[in-house]
Order: sequence, then C-alpha cells, then structure tokens
Amino acid sequence: MRTIRAVLALAACAVCAPALAVDIDGRVDPQEWAEAHRVDDFRFTQPLTREPAKYKTEAWYMATEAGFAVAFRNAQPASVPRTRQRFHRDNNGNVDRVNVYIDFDGDGRSGYNFMLALSDGIGDGTIANENQFNADWDGAWQHAVSEDEHGWSAEILIPWHIAPMRDGTDGVRTIGLSLDRVIGDTGDRVSWPAVSFQEQPYLSALSKVRIPHYDQALLTATPYVVGLYDNVGGRSDFDAGVDVFWKPNGRFQLSATLNPDFGQVESDGIVVNFGAIETFFGDKRPFFTENQGYFEVPFGSLGNAQQLLYTRRVGGPTDDGAGSGDVAAAVKLNGSLGGWGYGVFAATENDAVGRDFYALRTTRDIDSDAFGSMGFGAMATRVSRPYLDREATVLSLDHRWSPTGDWNIRTILVASDIDQAGERVRDTGAQMRIDHKIDSAWRQQLYLLHTGGDLQLNDFGFLDRNNYNYGRYELLHRNTALPAESPYATHEWRYAVSRRTNDDGLLIANAFAISRYSERRDGGNQFIEVAALSAGHDDLITRGNGALDHPGKFYVTAERFFPKKKHWSFFGSLEYDAEGLGGVDRGAWTTYLEPNYAINDDLSLSLGLELKRDPEWLLWRGGNLLGTFRSKQVFLNAGLAWLIGDKQELRVRLEALGLDAEAKRAWRVAPGGRPVRSDEALDDFALRNLGFQVRYRYEFAPLSYLYVAYVRGGGAFADGSGPYSVREEFRTAFDLRDSEQLLVKLSYRFEL
Repeated sequence: MRTIRAVLALAACAVCAPALAVDIDGRVDPQEWAEAHRVDDFRFTQPLTREPAKYKTEAWYMATEAGFAVAFRNAQPASVPRTRQRFHRDNNGNVDRVNVYIDFDGDGRSGYNFMLALSDGIGDGTIANENQFNADWDGAWQHAVSEDEHGWSAEILIPWHIAPMRDGTDGVRTIGLSLDRVIGDTGDRVSWPAVSFQEQPYLSALSKVRIPHYDQALLTATPYVVGLYDNVGGRSDFDAGVDVFWKPNGRFQLSATLNPDFGQVESDGIVVNFGAIETFFGDKRPFFTENQGYFEVPFGSLGNAQQLLYTRRVGGPTDDGAGSGDVAAAVKLNGSLGGWGYGVFAATENDAVGRDFYALRTTRDIDSDAFGSMGFGAMATRVSRPYLDREATVLSLDHRWSPTGDWNIRTILVASDIDQAGERVRDTGAQMRIDHKIDSAWRQQLYLLHTGGDLQLNDFGFLDRNNYNYGRYELLHRNTALPAESPYATHEWRYAVSRRTNDDGLLIANAFAISRYSERRDGGNQFIEVAALSAGHDDLITRGNGALDHPGKFYVTAERFFPKKKHWSFFGSLEYDAEGLGGVDRGAWTTYLEPNYAINDDLSLSLGLELKRDPEWLLWRGGNLLGTFRSKQVFLNAGLAWLIGDKQELRVRLEALGLDAEAKRAWRVAPGGRPVRSDEALDDFALRNLGFQVRYRYEFAPLSYLYVAYVRGGGAFADGSGPYSVREEFRTAFDLRDSEQLLVKLSYRFEL
C-alpha cells in the first residue's frame, strides 16, 4: 500500500507541477525542452509552394510559469551564406531570422509578431484584421541566439503579462500559433503551419494549440525627462512625464500616462501633399501603441490607414491653429469578463482649446458547428471640442464570419452624430469584404463601401473621404509550378475591376488594374502593375466648389529588389502617372534608386534618390480655379546605422527636397463640370525642405533608454517671383535652419 500511495503521489505531483523553467541562452538544451511540443513540418510559404523545407528546421514550444517559450534549431550548410547584419529594432531587412506569431485568445481578432535574427536583433508588432501588421508597438521579452558549423539556434520567452488575454477553461488556454524561418541570402521562408500572411485569412488560420493556463501580474512605471536646447531661438526647455502599466491578471490591463512622451526622438518623413486628402502618419508614442490593436476597426478605402480611431488626433494640431495639442493625461483599459472583451480609452488636453477623447469597445466571439466561426464587436467614440463648440459621436458595429476555412466575411456599420453650435448632422456608412479561397491557386475578393455625404469620422478617426460608393472585385492567381531553370520561384497575378460614384449619382470613375508580384530564386522580387481609370469626375479637387470632368487616368509601376550579396543590396522603381487634364500621354515620370552598402555587420549606409518630372501637374488654386504646372522634383534620403555593441546605436538620417513648378495655364470649372481655359495669371512656385538628425541611443534595460539627438530642419515656399530652378532649390535646401535643437532624453522602466 505504501508503494502504491507513493506512486500515486508522485503522479499527482507530476500533473500539478509547473513546466520546467527555460534558460534563454540561445542553446537548445534537450533536457530543458524535453517536455515541449516539437514541430518539424515546416513548408515553403515564400515562395508559396507549400513544399517541405529544403533545410532541416525544428522548433519547440511550451507554456511555463515565466511565459510562452519557443526554440528553433536551423540547419544551414556552409554553401548557404549566413547574414548577420545588425539593425535597429523593427528594421531587419533581408537577414536570417525566425518569427513567432501568436493570437493569445485564439479567436482571430488580434495577434502579435516576435522576430529574432541571427544577429540577435529583434522586431515586434501587432497584427489586426487578419494580416495588417503594425510595427509601432514594442514589447519586453527575452531572446538569445547561438550558432555552430551546422547551423544556428534561437530561444524566445514571451511573458504572459505582455498582452491582455482571456481566461482558459479548466486550466487550459487555446491560442493561435505560427512559426517561421527566413533564410536571408535567398529570401526563402518556411512556416508551420503552411499559411502565409499574404493570404486572406491569415490570423484566424493559425494553428490552434492547447497549452496550460498561466497568469502573471505586472506593475511598471516608466518616467521620462527631456532637456532641449533651441540653438535658433537661444532658449532651453525641460519636460517630464510618466507611463504606468498595470496587469493584475490576464483578464485586465491598464495603461495610463501623465504628460505623455511625444516621441521627441522620432520624426515624420518629408511629404509633399497639395491634394484634398490629408497624409496618414504612424504613431510611435509608447502609450498610444500599447495594446492599441483592440481599438483598430478598419473602415474606408482598402489599406491600413483607414480606421475609426486614429491616435495622432490626440495631441494633433489645435482647433485654433496655434500649434499642437498639449496632452495632460490619458488612460486605457483592456480586459475580458464573462466571454466579452472590452476596452476603454480616454485622453484630455490642456488649455482652453484642449479637446477630450473617449472610446469604448466590446467584442464577443461565437464558434458553432452549424455556423462556423463568428465574432461581433461594437465601438463608440466621442470627442469634445469646446473651441469649436462641437461634440462628435461615432458608433460602429462590426461582424466577422467564417462559415468554412475558405470563406472570410467582414461587415462594418458606422454612424456619426455631430452637434456643432446647436446644429446637428447625422449620417451612416457601411463596408463589406468577402474573401474566398477557390482552391490552392485561385482566390477572389469582393469589397463594397458606402459613406454618406454627411458622415464625419475624422474628429477621432481617419477617413480619406465621405460621399462615396466603391465596389471592387479582385481575382488572384498564384503560380508556383515554374520550371527549375526559370529565374522566378513564383508569380502572383491580380486582376481587379472597380466602380466609384458619389451619393449624388456622379460617376467618379470605373477602373481596372493588372499586377504581377514575382519572387525570384536569387532572393529578390519584382512588381509590375498597369491600372487605368475611365473618364469621370473629380469631386474633391475644388474643395466643394464643383466637380471637375476628368478625361481619365493611367498608371504604370515597375519595381525591383536585389537582395544583399556580400556588401550591396539595391531597390529601384519606375512609375508613370497620368492624372492631369492632358490625357494618358502627358503623365509624370518618377524614378527612385536606393543602393545600400553594409561596411560590416555593425555598420551600414543607405542612399535613396528620387527624380520626378510632371508636365501636367493639376492643382487647386482657390474657389473653382485650377492650374496646370510643369514641375520637377528631387528628393534625397540618406542614412547611417551603426550598432555599437549590444546596447548602443548611432543613427544619422538626412532628407532633402527641392521642387519647382512653372505655371502653364489656368482653368475654371464650369457649372456642368467642364474645365474651361482662363486668361488669369498664375504664379510659379518653388518648395524646399530639409530634415537632418544624428541620434545616439543607449539601452540600460528593456524599454529603458538614454537618447542624445541633434536635429536640424526647415522648409521654404516661394511663389510669384520666378522662374525657379529645381537644382537651386535642392542645393539651398541644405542651408535651411528654421530649427536646430540638441535634445537629451532619459526614460527608465521600473518594475514595482
């Protein structure tokens, strides 16, 4: 009896004992990973042939009390060069690397990507809406690599507190998981399971695995201080703030910030935009990237930019036009309760012109044998803008349904309610996207969008336009059965037709597009596209002063990427865009060349040069007056990246632009929309811009940094006293000095 009791006690302890701890040192110890799940069925997903991996790749994964652990063992013979180029976070390029993709709730709503390179460089980001990746988010996780004559190994540990996640059932959690490996020299990618993020669906197609349920609590505070000296104004400025993160368990997570960090060491690139649609910019502010994926509800034209909550509105240009908003505080909650997910977002700005932003989101997922996988969501946003006496409320309902693994249907309904100075305006919009996998080679997509003429989402969201009806059908064919002697590994053809109208029944354009994306056996790729829009109308260009009859538009694009061989890599593109009134033979030519040179694995140089010439640049000049200009543009972007050891980084970034525009003729838009030549005089104009930064970064600990940055830049616009020369504008751009600053920033993440 004693023996039996002893055996039963040992068995019980074995069941209840937590998984063994793993030492993240980059060496896959068989004893440490003996209890882990082993994966060896890696198949090609780039090119997407789904054939077995050419070089042996093994992986192990398991849940431990400390986090979710993953290990890779990658065979790589001496005949395949290893790429150890080091890089700053999220900018890996074509290097040897492994990826872990996780959907912690296993419901296909949101996921995370963790990338680890042979150089021990990392990248991470969020995944939303099946395959939309966002690298703005940075997480704290452990990683290490090692290599020998047979290949290289990687180990990753992702703590449970890194993201909100629902409770498991009976001590078990079901997650979505995918693992992949990329060989930098050839660009080959092998994955388990054999699904590609180029496909729809992706996130919901990850392998569903059951692991033990663990919880972790975490409380951190990340204070920061910034000192700035303005060499132009001769003044100094200091600022400070703090971000707080609290996760008592997997069901609840709180982020809060006081005087949030505005990414002073990050800067937006130079953009030339004279159009009616604003430019979308990403957000690198830590608070606004932390678990923001839950609030990302895409709505609008195809692409990642269109969404109902655009965090750059918070702290954006003030309503009185006097500068940027001063954010006093913000808070964000994410969690789950009783099968429902929820999120709360609130932010407030200082001063009399300050705005208040609020968002509330909830979701629920249902799986059934009869109806397949289904999920519902709702979000409400509200923005108070006292300077404009404006209250903006937006409501949305979203639904996703996958009746089988081959179908993915997403629907969104939105409504806006705007109350400004006692006048109330309401309108609605709707969007549907249907993705269907016909077979292994063919896919199709139907996309439908309606936005009412009074629908207004841009108080908190980003919508390129309203008063719009858009229908698009796309057929995709992937050819992987290419002969061995072909320089191409795969071709992906896309054929699309679309129709655009507004709610007044005005035809904007019918369109078609044909494109081919090819992966080459040398690890490079190329892209070719031809697209055309029929004659129609441009109802945005005059900013509400009449729709313009347009003769049609024509586009051709060709791109080629040559992967790094020894020291060099290269990207080049050529575009022809006929968008003006001169017809398809009067388009703009744009050439872009970008060679990159790696001096060694730690130091690399990049240089990009863009030349553009447009004989018929059509611009709005006020009211219903338009002008065509003959323009030339030169844009230079250059950079240096030096990784100094494991903790230090030096980056140099330069952007310079010169542009001249010679007025050709003026046009008035007649009441029927026809452009009529006018004898009114138009001014020539010129533009030049400069952005230059030298930035040093030292990493004390995960997400704890010292930055020292020198920043110089400026812009100049001239008109009326031409003629202008693009060469002179570009040359004198380097003399610009509207701002010249030295900035020192220190942030440190304390675990409390």
